[in-house]
Amino acid sequence: MPKSKLRLMGFLTLLLTLTSRSAFPAPTTQPAGPHIVLIIRHAEKPDPTDAAPDINLSKRGFQRADALAKTIPDHFPRPDFLIATKQSKNSNRPIETITPLAAALHEKIVAEFKDDEFDEVAHEVLTDPKYTGKTVLIAWHHGKIPELAKALRAKNVPDKWDPSVFDRVWEITYDAGVATWKDLPQNALPGDSQK
Repeated sequence: MPKSKLRLMGFLTLLLTLTSRSAFPAPTTQPAGPHIVLIIRHAEKPDPTDAAPDINLSKRGFQRADALAKTIPDHFPRPDFLIATKQSKNSNRPIETITPLAAALHEKIVAEFKDDEFDEVAHEVLTDPKYTGKTVLIAWHHGKIPELAKALRAKNVPDKWDPSVFDRVWEITYDAGVATWKDLPQNALPGDSQK
């Protein structure tokens, strides 16, 4: 075959390859990151006026933890992952709050991060491929929840969490890279806020 025909065939093959790529682009991949993040404060703690400091939940706190094992799966998106603040010398309450939920869902609790490591938690949840398209529930201490929510790209969140409040769920939904924040009632125990 003459060289000119070979060159022409090579050119046509290259042209066909280039045009077919632009005519049929590769499918877009799902953006990294979760679909939903639910943030809760740990359940009620003992009265601070008690003589001995207690790192555990109060009686009502344990009641809330038990109730959340049903309330969360029944009224919120089912979590695929559970994260809690690491136990410290002052508190094991976030872990205790979601232990009944973990048992009900047959999920393990990741409790590797200290209370002030909320940036690291947010980075992991937003970038680790295992969370892509999933629902993640995070139980944390109230003082850092607003900063955690902001690190998770939530907008318009309050700067402080009311220290007397234990019955809220902050839901962050990610849609096309946009994070939408909602403050929702748990409705887990009698006396909880209804809206």
